[in-house]
Amino acid sequence: MKNIGASVSEVLTQEKKEEVEEVVEEEYHQMENEMIFFLSEAPEYQISAVAEWGENSRGDMVVGVDTYFRHISTGQRCESVRECLWGWSEPDEESAEKWETLCERIENYGNLEQTICDEKRVELYEKK
Repeated sequence: MKNIGASVSEVLTQEKKEEVEEVVEEEYHQMENEMIFFLSEAPEYQISAVAEWGENSRGDMVVGVDTYFRHISTGQRCESVRECLWGWSEPDEESAEKWETLCERIENYGNLEQTICDEKRVELYEKK
C-alpha cells in the first residue's frame, strides 16, 4: 500500500507542475512601434526610432523592450542615434549642423525608451 500512496502523490505532484508550466508558458504577442523625432524649426530633419516588445493577452509586458534607430538613407538598424548618419553627409554646413542638433536633442531627451514605445511623432524644441 505504501507504494500506491507514493505513486498517487507523485501523480498529483506532476499534475501541479504541469499547471505551473502552463502559466509560465503563456503566449505573448510581438508588439512594435515606429516613431519619428524631428526638429521644430526644420521639420524636414527627421530620424525614425523603433521599439519592439512582447505583451500577454492582458497587455502586460512579458518580453523586455528593444529600441533602436533607423539609418536615414538605408533604413538599417542603428544602436545609437549617431549611427543614423554614418556613411552619409550633407552637401552644406548648415544642413550638417541641423542633423547634429537633432542628434543632440534626441540624446538629451528624457525617458527615451518609453517615448519610443508610446509616441508616433515627437517635435524637438530648442531648450531655453
